[in-house]
Amino acid sequence: MQQENSKKNMKTFQANLINSLTLILMPLWAYLTYEGTQEKPEQSITALIPLFLGVILFLCNNGVKKENKVIAHIAVVVTLIALLGLFMPLKAAIAEDRTLSLVRVAIMLFTGMLAMITFVRSFIANRKSKQG
Repeated sequence: MQQENSKKNMKTFQANLINSLTLILMPLWAYLTYEGTQEKPEQSITALIPLFLGVILFLCNNGVKKENKVIAHIAVVVTLIALLGLFMPLKAAIAEDRTLSLVRVAIMLFTGMLAMITFVRSFIANRKSKQG
């Protein structure tokens, strides 16, 4: 049972790491390759919000790996904030027919959902192991 739990935890910290790196790299790519338009000549600094959330998640990763409950819960909250915050850029990318932006946001949403699912599964497994 212990070995099974450590496999789940490894998946949790790996999912968090993948999500954090995605949240760092995608906005960085978007910001550095931004091509202004007449309506929007410069990229907004708010485009980097996912990057900052990704840095927080990256800094939490060691604690998640070591099964620190407080850090794992912080990572879950930050992941949830990132997921909720990405729906506005998703709607904008769809409305403005920006395919590359849509792809980047979809990738960030996918890794965020993946991380959230692994966190929830890990919390459930930990609760079951304490009850059993």
